[in-house]
Amino acid sequence: MTAAVIVKALRKSFGATEVLRGIDLEVAAGDVTCIIGPSGSGKSTLLRCIAFLDQATDGYVFVQGEPLGFAPDASGARARLPDARVRDVRAKIGMVFQQFNLWPHRTALGNVTEALTTVRGIAPAEARERGLAQLRKVGLAAHADHFPAQLSGGQQQRVAIARALALEPQIMLFDEPTSSLDPELTGEVLNVMRALASEGMTMIVVSHEIGFAASVANRIVFLDGGKLLLNGTPKEVFGQPRHPRLEQFLETYLDRGAAILA
Repeated sequence: MTAAVIVKALRKSFGATEVLRGIDLEVAAGDVTCIIGPSGSGKSTLLRCIAFLDQATDGYVFVQGEPLGFAPDASGARARLPDARVRDVRAKIGMVFQQFNLWPHRTALGNVTEALTTVRGIAPAEARERGLAQLRKVGLAAHADHFPAQLSGGQQQRVAIARALALEPQIMLFDEPTSSLDPELTGEVLNVMRALASEGMTMIVVSHEIGFAASVANRIVFLDGGKLLLNGTPKEVFGQPRHPRLEQFLETYLDRGAAILA
């Protein structure tokens, strides 16, 4: 069975600073992979490179067996793929960001249906039906006509998740989706993500929510200094004895659910 996502020898530099230093990663279809690590370790950059929002300096990303952005040419050199092919592969990926990025002048439903009508060309009536279905999925059908300013942070993030799901992606990427929320609102968003995981959605999640990672993820990836230091099941990564660098990291995150590992 082809993996949902394969990352091969991925490197990313910003000027003279190398942020990703040769990442190899494979994500199985239906799995939840949580990427953890200290600030500045390259977690968000890795996620953005997987989504081709940032172009890697070297290496490759394959989505369901298809190269995204670059592929080896006949001589084995790294070659940029045509834009149309990039768009086709990227359409398989949905992404939820740290910031909600909702249109303030559109309702919750309007935010969810915007890309359906303008990008996919779906008729407004069908887009509305699909949008309402996704809002029901995240528990916000009753708030369909509310504007972002009338919603809590957790509700806004759930609208953002519904917006991504409306495009029917096969893989969902989450870049610290709860980092700007207080604990109560964080729970709302994590519950939606748990439900997606239980339905078999392939998910790659960058998060400091260690308790969520330990209880929901099939695999834990620990980045440090732009390198993949650990990659295994929660039991393998969090079990005793733990890697000294991970132990040091966890000591700083006991308030983000890591206490369950003590």
